[in-house]
Amino acid sequence: MKIIDGALARRLVDSQFPSWAALPLTVVSPGGSDHTIYRLGPDLSVRFPRHEGAIGQAAKELEWLPRLAPHLPLAVPSPVGVGRPDFGYPWPWAVSRWLPGSVATVVELGSSLPVALSLAAFLTALQSIPAPASLSLAGEPLSSRDRRVRSDIAAVAGVFDAAAMTSVWEAALASSPWDRPPVWYHGDFHTGNLLTVDGQVSAVIDFGGLGVGDPACDLMMAFTLMDPAPRAAFRAALPLDEATWVRGRGISLAAGLSAYTAYAATNPRVAEATTRQIAAALATEPARPESP
Repeated sequence: MKIIDGALARRLVDSQFPSWAALPLTVVSPGGSDHTIYRLGPDLSVRFPRHEGAIGQAAKELEWLPRLAPHLPLAVPSPVGVGRPDFGYPWPWAVSRWLPGSVATVVELGSSLPVALSLAAFLTALQSIPAPASLSLAGEPLSSRDRRVRSDIAAVAGVFDAAAMTSVWEAALASSPWDRPPVWYHGDFHTGNLLTVDGQVSAVIDFGGLGVGDPACDLMMAFTLMDPAPRAAFRAALPLDEATWVRGRGISLAAGLSAYTAYAATNPRVAEATTRQIAAALATEPARPESP
């Protein structure tokens, strides 16, 4: 995990973007788990990857977000440049337009039906954007997570219902795969990647997981943010079948378990959020009727 202090951030910005050298540079706290974030003047943000898993995000967002943004009903990052490794910092980094707003919280938005519907509309719009036939950004198959998920289930069996977790996970593995043309997905669509202004979602951020393929991963938002009634409305508003919902539920459980086992013992905020996520994935839900 790399630490990018203010002095290093200042040297990188000033040497590679000298026209911004006079702008104040202020660390944003708390930052993300993948990036150290600085605000550069009133209108820009600078994001430095903190680990190798995040190093492709700058180039990906620079290439694709300007093409996707005009078709989306919520604001997304607007990249303006990619910095180079230098001064001992080893990875590309990104400069984007500053997006106003606060990180979304369950307390603020979890019970909101309009928010659930606006997020469903965002995903519907994203999935409707044609993807280049030659593009290959698909993630790993669900089966590739099986060993890790079962290990996590065993590790937390004294905290959560192991039989229920196993049932949800095995249902996801057994569900029919996505058999429609590949569609765009955000790839990390959860509460922490939403910004809000005046109680409404204003922007979706952090497109490092952007890809083309099965959109089930983007259903995680239903289990990280929404109470049962908005979750049901979100589900009904999306043009997805039952199998996709089952896969999305399993993916949300897997992600919650992974974060819980890694961070809950040392981070009360993560413990609370992932406990809620796991409980939501395990909650009994009525089956969604298939379209005639």
